[in-house]
Amino acid sequence: MPVRGFFSRHRILAGAVAPAALGVAALVAVAVAVDSPQSQTIETELTASVTECHDTVGIGVAGRGDTPVEGTTKMLVGADGKTLLPAALTDDYSSHWVDPVLKAPAGSVKDGSYASVYIAYPANMDSYEEAVTTGADNTRAVMKAISAACPNTKFSIVGYSEGADVVRRVAMDIGSESSTSGINPDNVVGVVIFADAGRLAGEGPFPGAKNPYMNPDGFNEQYQDGKNTASGSGALPGTSGDFGALKGKIASFCSDGDLTCAAPENISLLILAANVGRQLNVDQLQAQNLTPATGMDIAVVMGRVMFDAFNDISSNPTWMQSDETFLDVLLKVSDPAYKPSEATTKPVAKDSVSTEEVSPLAYLPQKLFKEIVGLIATNQNTIPVVMNDPYGLTLGPDVGHHFDYWRDSDAANGKPLTSAEYAAAWLTYLAKQAQDGKPVDSSAKPTAEEMADAIDALAASPSVTDSAKPTTTTGAAAQPAPAGSGSAAPAPAVPTTSSVAPAATPSVTSTVAPSTLVQSSAPPAATTATTTSTTTTTQAAAG
Repeated sequence: MPVRGFFSRHRILAGAVAPAALGVAALVAVAVAVDSPQSQTIETELTASVTECHDTVGIGVAGRGDTPVEGTTKMLVGADGKTLLPAALTDDYSSHWVDPVLKAPAGSVKDGSYASVYIAYPANMDSYEEAVTTGADNTRAVMKAISAACPNTKFSIVGYSEGADVVRRVAMDIGSESSTSGINPDNVVGVVIFADAGRLAGEGPFPGAKNPYMNPDGFNEQYQDGKNTASGSGALPGTSGDFGALKGKIASFCSDGDLTCAAPENISLLILAANVGRQLNVDQLQAQNLTPATGMDIAVVMGRVMFDAFNDISSNPTWMQSDETFLDVLLKVSDPAYKPSEATTKPVAKDSVSTEEVSPLAYLPQKLFKEIVGLIATNQNTIPVVMNDPYGLTLGPDVGHHFDYWRDSDAANGKPLTSAEYAAAWLTYLAKQAQDGKPVDSSAKPTAEEMADAIDALAASPSVTDSAKPTTTTGAAAQPAPAGSGSAAPAPAVPTTSSVAPAATPSVTSTVAPSTLVQSSAPPAATTATTTSTTTTTQAAAG
């Protein structure tokens, strides 16, 4: 009977946790993967041609709803000339947010030295975890294909929002030199992550660098004065980890108030909600709200979490004596990366109970006390966060901190460039070093001319204005306005209710021919132009 009482109390606790998780799961999950607007309507001649090897290839992974789509975007083709690769050249696909950084080096090196591509992946919330896993797999596949064709090519990688999670996982995998990456970490010269959901508390913008608050190794240009860093940590702590051989080559930018990377401590119920949300079809939940179908989806995930929790407890005979609370177990088993363990002991029917088997019950009062104290201590900031409009704080029109990286310069306080400008300058410098065949010099300082070239290239990007500052319009999120166009690119439409429709994919007037990767490291003598088609990409407001 005491044992039944124990589990009864935990069912009560689980009942209290579940509504809290359900209430904020969609909120936290959507904040991690905000819709990213694609470029404004583009009418451009696209020519399929044989692609040369390049000194550097930039790899871009954009956010939710912002990805090339096979059949509507000209995709790269593998070395066999048949296999479509999950990527598109930036000449053929344009991301409103990532373009200013990814395309910047092209304007400062000779023609053909630098090229950039966007990775195609689901970029949705049908299943966040599956989308990010697919994105990481696709990124590795594209980099492997390029490396096989062009073994001397260097890589820079840029990720934002949902794409930031993809890039972190890829960088950790490459840095660990695991067999799954298949990519030499020496060939990765720089990685830029905007809104890093795996960021550790107190971590500077350049984790693993000699000056983690000032600059990445090999780029002796200061990002900021002092040791400023965003408070809190990433909203998905289960994705954190070491960058291994890529330490010093990472720039992880996070803005205070962007809850995807600067979530306060002691919000364990919100972390639980985020873990659950990563396994839900949030796109469907946003579009339909709570229906029998979406309710069943939630029930299945929550049921699996509860089953895994009790299975985990049953596999640990000393759990009652341990300091681990039931909430700790829920946090552990709700992580999509959790691998269920098998029970270490098998139940056997007995006529009597031994003293040793009853002894754990002596720890029951202390265990319940720890449950209560732990629940309170690890949720001191949960109510303040929920009451402070976390959605508006992160994604709100004109003020959402998820968009700060293009407007966060503060020259008066020792930060002359925005995070995007600094990243563009760094990647431009790395591309010039690769063009000249030079290894990265950790003591080198970019010249004033090199910095000016990088900033000019950023300003010339079709996605930003000369000031690289976001425009402000009524009812639209602050964002950079594209230069050279008659109208500003649509801002991400941040909803004021819980019902949000996913961003529409671009429509096209015709299917375009694929690009082809060269099959050897030597550049071909000339590129061969073939068919020409006109593609019209229509921007649909993100919802």
